[in-house]
Amino acid sequence: MYPLDDVDREPSQDHQVLEYRQRISWHSGLPVRWTTMPDNSEPSRRLQLAIKRVIDVTGAAIGLVILAPLLIFVALAIKASSPGPVFFRQAREGQGGKLFDALKFRSMRIESCDLSGVSQTQDNDPRVTPVGQFIRRTSIDELPQLFNVLVGDMSLVGPRPHVPGMLAGGRSYRELVPYYDERLAMPPGITGWAQANGLRGSTRDRRLARERIDHDLAYIQNFSVWLDLKIIAKTVVREFFTGSGN
Repeated sequence: MYPLDDVDREPSQDHQVLEYRQRISWHSGLPVRWTTMPDNSEPSRRLQLAIKRVIDVTGAAIGLVILAPLLIFVALAIKASSPGPVFFRQAREGQGGKLFDALKFRSMRIESCDLSGVSQTQDNDPRVTPVGQFIRRTSIDELPQLFNVLVGDMSLVGPRPHVPGMLAGGRSYRELVPYYDERLAMPPGITGWAQANGLRGSTRDRRLARERIDHDLAYIQNFSVWLDLKIIAKTVVREFFTGSGN
């Protein structure tokens, strides 16, 4: 990890740097210890990770069964409203940087879809279909990623998977945040600590883009099954009932 003095960091209301034997910063209530990283081979953490995988498989399978009528209805609505495939596949970076195809319901007109992910969605984006506006606002477009969870490319909870070469603040995310790759220590998630605390959408603001990565590291360092359940509950409330779709 990088000492705070070596990183171009901008202050934020939610970001307090404390001077202890280790440098610590706080992100929506979770600390990041900048001189250490968790050891996935530690017995108690290995047990938590094993339980997490069981919850992932069970939760994804149950979710797909329960949500099957909704998924079918959305698929038919997408087909009826615009030509093109129901699903949108995009290469994303998984654990350790391994690439995989993330699934989403297609929310844009087929001729406007951006496989690179460089052109981010904006408010009132003309590329988004009427059906796409609804499924993005309610995060229903993310539900096909339950299949990614089943096969092990993703988890229900973790850092959100980014496209290769993700931009933030008008430059490469890796250039903006030198410790960016530390977020690849765990499988990416359908939701995460950053998303549950409102850090979702455009990465044009450099401060918020950095804070999103810091939240990812806070999750990785403080991971527990209980924290996963808390994040899922917060996400349901924030994204389904108050999501903006960006």
